Amino acid sequence: MSLQQHLLSPEGREALTRLVQQQPLLAFDFDGTLAPIVMHPETARTPPEMVPLLTTLAQRLPLVILTGRQVDDVRQRLGFTPTHIVGNHGAEDLLEGPDAAAVEALAPFRARVDARRTALSTAGVFIEDKGASIAIHYRLSPDPVQARAVIEELLTELPPQVLIEPGKQVVNVLVDSAPDKGDAMHRLMARYGCRSGFYAGDDTNDEPVFERAERDWVTVRVGPRLDHSHARYYLQEQAEMAQVLQQMVDALGR
Repeated sequence: MSLQQHLLSPEGREALTRLVQQQPLLAFDFDGTLAPIVMHPETARTPPEMVPLLTTLAQRLPLVILTGRQVDDVRQRLGFTPTHIVGNHGAEDLLEGPDAAAVEALAPFRARVDARRTALSTAGVFIEDKGASIAIHYRLSPDPVQARAVIEELLTELPPQVLIEPGKQVVNVLVDSAPDKGDAMHRLMARYGCRSGFYAGDDTNDEPVFERAERDWVTVRVGPRLDHSHARYYLQEQAEMAQVLQQMVDALGR
């Protein structure tokens, strides 16, 4: 694992320009990458200044969204029309719907949630059932210690095939056999006939893409540099993404 470089450094800009001129697949996470993290997830939107840039890119190159949200949820928040969307951390395709096996495998966990609704609600924990995955949110809890205790009890004795993936004030409940974002990225590369790729994301569930990226891809972790990440580049903050998009648009005009 090599030391990450800042994507807006001279070296990073050169790599980005070179990649865009190869007609790559452009792929982005949504929350924390295209849109800033917000206290209330239902208010998340792509910043208005980025929408024209994304629209231009989507008209010139295959541009896809890989998100933990459901497809229908994220689509209304984008402000532009991407080429393709994959939701549920890779387990829900725009064309094929959610992974049926994942939905079924989570049924026993749903029963555990239902039996603890009162305790979860009292602790300020919000359960988001997305079909092929379940998100346990505690960002708005007035007592994070109590919230974590209730969540830990919920997560004891997980059903077979079910695993947890901590995120930013959220715990994602996934199925280990379901497609992840890395699977989705490679599937979309093949679907759209692209030989190189770009991917940007900000959280743990983006690491499968970073880890399985080919050598000529540009992979970007959004947030302060983490040298244990498999991403090759980083951005200090989500607000820098607008500069990245502008660099891509400029490169297409050359």
